[in-house]
Amino acid sequence: MSRFRLDDLPEEDDYYFQLSEDSGSDRVFVLVIYDIIDNKRRVKFAKLLQGYGMRVQKSAFEAIIPKRKYEKLLKEIPEHITEEDNVRVYKIIGNGQVVTWGNTGHEEPEDIILI
Repeated sequence: MSRFRLDDLPEEDDYYFQLSEDSGSDRVFVLVIYDIIDNKRRVKFAKLLQGYGMRVQKSAFEAIIPKRKYEKLLKEIPEHITEEDNVRVYKIIGNGQVVTWGNTGHEEPEDIILI
C-alpha cells in the first residue's frame, strides 16, 4: 500500500473553478455519479448526461451549467432510473479544486454538424 504525500499532487492535471452563490452567478458545478443495473438504460442515461457535461470516468460526469439547466437535469433523472439504480448529483458552489491521478480521460469535444 502506498501512502499519499502532498508532494504527490499532480500540478498539470489539477484544475480550479470559482462559482459564487450570489445572485450574479448563474452557473453551478455538478458532479453526477451513477450505478445503473441495466445496460440499455445505462447507455441511454450516459447519452442524457453527455448533453450536459463531460464524462470523467465510466459512471461519472462533470458539468458547469446554468442553474435552470441544473433544475432540468434533476427533473429528467427520475425518468431514466428504477429503484434498483443509484444516482448521486453533487452541486458544488464556491471555490473548488479537482485533482486527478492516472488516466484523466479528457475527451476531446465531438464536432457537431447541423444540417
